[in-house]
Amino acid sequence: MEVDILSDKKNQMLKRKEVAFRIEHTQMGATPSRTDVRKAVANALKSEDSLVFLRKFETKTGTRVAFGEANVYENLEQAKLVEPDYIVKRSMPPEKQEKNKETP
Repeated sequence: MEVDILSDKKNQMLKRKEVAFRIEHTQMGATPSRTDVRKAVANALKSEDSLVFLRKFETKTGTRVAFGEANVYENLEQAKLVEPDYIVKRSMPPEKQEKNKETP
């Protein structure tokens, strides 16, 4: 899976980087999972994957190329203040999501 960073904009006010990226996933066959994409973007930006929050990610029809947008925060607390709850929940690993469902 190859990651190309198309744009990388620093947002000082929100303490994050706003990134647009392109992923070519010809070896995988299907569209990669959000977890795999977060790890790939984090590796490309030399950051921790827990600080990467995918805003948008879609594969173009009939291709093995996906485009997306992500926000990379300086710390997790800032991310939880700024990002909507559904983005934060969507970015959790699957095992943490299941624990949160069990707890009322």
